[in-house]
Amino acid sequence: MNQRNFQKELDKIIQRIQKESRTPRLLLHACCAPCSSYCLEYLSEYFAITVFYYNPNISPESEYQKRVEELRRLLEQLPVKNPVRLEVGAYEPWRFLAMARGMEQLPEGGERCFGCYRLRLEETARMAAEGGYDYFTTTLTISPLKNAAKLNEIGEELGEIYQVACLPSDFKKKNGYKRSVELSAEYGLYRQNYCGCIFSMRTDKI
Repeated sequence: MNQRNFQKELDKIIQRIQKESRTPRLLLHACCAPCSSYCLEYLSEYFAITVFYYNPNISPESEYQKRVEELRRLLEQLPVKNPVRLEVGAYEPWRFLAMARGMEQLPEGGERCFGCYRLRLEETARMAAEGGYDYFTTTLTISPLKNAAKLNEIGEELGEIYQVACLPSDFKKKNGYKRSVELSAEYGLYRQNYCGCIFSMRTDKI
């Protein structure tokens, strides 16, 4: 089976959008400001975006709030073509811990992480459906340490359940990750040294 090229799929959708008179609405799940930077620079050319910060995996709460404030600061400074607004979800760490129960000792990048993807993406899909958005997607695919194929698989499954289109993505393509590092330096963004959960703290990776 040929591996899907999610960037090419996104390119085709954008080409179609550019021929339409209406700007589609996108609910973009965001994990942090650095990962959001390139995604917003890129996608705001074609979509009216609501950034949805929902990350019950992040611990401690001070880290959660610090990432919110950095994201808010980025949105105030980053030039965008179409409107971008921020929606901050509830901080619900117990939902992540309940999901992770029994998987505490699994290595990073495995089933526990996939469950975390689903937890965050399902809330995003639900919000997108309730809000009448045209698409939803996540900034998570920009990270070289995140499984873009699994994120897209989960997103598409949830899109069918909630009847809202999941925008295919692999934002690390087209030097997206490199550009996010450049933008982080340009705007002086706080770049955390772990993904966010208490388990990723052990490995000191992002």
